[in-house]
Amino acid sequence: MIPEAQDLFMDIGNWREAAACLDSPGVDFFPEPTDLAAISQAKAVCAGCPVADDCLTWAIEANQNDGIWGGHTPAERRAVRRRWLEEIRRAS
Repeated sequence: MIPEAQDLFMDIGNWREAAACLDSPGVDFFPEPTDLAAISQAKAVCAGCPVADDCLTWAIEANQNDGIWGGHTPAERRAVRRRWLEEIRRAS
């Protein structure tokens, strides 16, 4: 898929304005950890989101411990954060 020109120049501060979750009424992005159906539904919205990477980065940097952000659960974000920190340690 080729991104639209406006997507290539989107102001990173405005990523939330382009989030797919804004147009997803009825989807619970803060489901109970045991509600696998709700988690899958939220992740499906994130899978088609043009700013999912920005969302994930924000959630990891903000140490967001709840909800689905960038298509990842809290446990998945912790794993990504560990990998990122390990890469930073190796690079320094």
